[in-house]
Amino acid sequence: MKNIVILISGRGSNMQAIVEAGIPGARVAAVIANRPDAAGLAWAAERGIATAALDHKAYASREAFDAALAETIDAHAPDLVVLAGFMRILTEGFTRRYEGRMLNIHPSLLPAFPGLHTHERALEMGCKLAGCTVHFVTAELDHGPIVAQGAVSVLDGDTPDSLAARVLKLEHQLYPEAVRRFAAGEIAVVDGKVASGPEAAASLLSPVPSSKA
Repeated sequence: MKNIVILISGRGSNMQAIVEAGIPGARVAAVIANRPDAAGLAWAAERGIATAALDHKAYASREAFDAALAETIDAHAPDLVVLAGFMRILTEGFTRRYEGRMLNIHPSLLPAFPGLHTHERALEMGCKLAGCTVHFVTAELDHGPIVAQGAVSVLDGDTPDSLAARVLKLEHQLYPEAVRRFAAGEIAVVDGKVASGPEAAASLLSPVPSSKA
């Protein structure tokens, strides 16, 4: 059974999609937020999932917050850390600690439009397709080996909100499937890219040195 720890900042709709997917061989061990008022915490607690809130404003530095966050995460012995609308830029030490076992979903077809306001920027550029990307997290923002991507057509008359709503529905399909594939040992990072099938399985048999933040 793979332990999954999910990080959120708000309602955590992708967290909810992953929990409700009932992924075989995976257990959501905890949901952690950097905002005590994050609505997703109550939703998770109602379903018997352990929760914790670490207010990032209470820490003197980004490094101090990340150290406390890592300690809280590690108490649940995670096999996978999932960022689900976690609105914090993570330090290099933190990303190294969970290298190859931390996923994020971004609402664009990376490498296009990293960062914020993705839908507004896609419309401004006249894109015909928009979408989302599941990727392993690296120290570079919204960058890392790509696991999966999904696309929707940009429609005449689309607004950032209407486009975002269609992309979000796609996220709720794509993210649970990516987590399922990780839990099943079907994907792994090999030489900086996502490998699947026998290559991924072989990499999982090799000992991986632990890293510390």
